[in-house]
Formats: sequence, C-alpha cells, structure tokens
Amino acid sequence: MGRITREIQNAPLPEMIQSLGVGIAKAQQALDRVSMDLAKELVNTKVEMGGEEYSLLSLGFTPTFYQFVDTFFECKMSVSMMESKEFGASVSVSAGFNVGFAAVSASVSASYSQKYQYSAEASSLVRTKLVTVPNPPVFEQRLQAMIQNELESKRQAITSNQ
Repeated sequence: MGRITREIQNAPLPEMIQSLGVGIAKAQQALDRVSMDLAKELVNTKVEMGGEEYSLLSLGFTPTFYQFVDTFFECKMSVSMMESKEFGASVSVSAGFNVGFAAVSASVSASYSQKYQYSAEASSLVRTKLVTVPNPPVFEQRLQAMIQNELESKRQAITSNQ
C-alpha cells in the first residue's frame, strides 16, 4: 500500500490548478484585448449618413465583452494494487506389497509464488462557461460623452453653414 500512497502524493494537483487559473487569466486578458481592438476599429470606421460622416461607435455599435464564469476542474484517479500469495503442495503415495517386503514411495513437491498486480487510471475534465457581459461602466460613460460631443460638433457645423 505504500506504493499507492506515493503515487497519489506524486499527483501534481496544485500545479494543475495553478495552470488552469493562469490559463483562464491569460485567456481573459486576450478576450479583453480583442474587444478593445474592435472598439478602436469601430471608431476608425466611418459611414456617411445624410451627407455627414459618423463613426460606427458613435452610431451605437459597440464591441462585445466576454467573461469566463463557472470554471470546473475535475480530476479522477484510480490507483489499485493487489498482492496474492500462492502456496501449493502435492503428495503422491504408492505402495506395493510382496511376500517378504513392502515398498513405499512418496514424492513431495512444494511451490511458493508471489504475484503483484498494479494498475493506475486517471482522467481529467475542464469545463468553463464563457458569457457576454455589459460594457465596462467607464467605457460606456466615455462612449456616451464621445457620441454627444460628435453630435454636438455636427449640429454646430450645420448651424454655421446655414
């Protein structure tokens, strides 16, 4: 049983959990970066409406932000060890009787064997849920202010041209 205990103790569970956490954090960072890059693209992409040019962001198009939630790490391990000992003995006796003497013969055979069987199984499962989340509040406030500034600039330009 000492071997089984050592095998279980050698399982790198803390390292696996740490790697999972760091992986999720890096993936979250990459998702946020993609959303911010999309926001920049929406600012730089212009469309013409009513003779005026507007950015897609000022028209209300916004990037989607995602967040990892409900991440599960499941690890199953089955370690078993079986020990069996076998003992065997066989005895054969033959006897013959003749006039004047008796002959008896016996053969004895003893055997001893010891068997070990060891088996280890492992499986793991990582499941996570990715959901959309609202834009960060500061981003949303700045977006609304930018839209108002752009619309006010357009109104002033129209008024001054009349």
